Amino acid sequence: MEVKIGVQHAPREIILESGQSAEDVERAVADALGGKSTLLSLVDDHGRKVLVPSDRLAYVEIGEPTARKVGFGTL
Repeated sequence: MEVKIGVQHAPREIILESGQSAEDVERAVADALGGKSTLLSLVDDHGRKVLVPSDRLAYVEIGEPTARKVGFGTL
């Protein structure tokens, strides 16, 4: 699933593909914004961890689950 994170005072957003469910991402964001955690911690498809300080979060956009693409042509 695609997750876009807006960070305050940063010109670009962070975009990552995550294997986590929408509920897991939403729970992590809620914990970070609710003060339970000082960092938003997400893991992408390659196993890399993305950490964003919760006080710098501008927005988090949770996309639809991405379907696996098959073939070489563009449709």
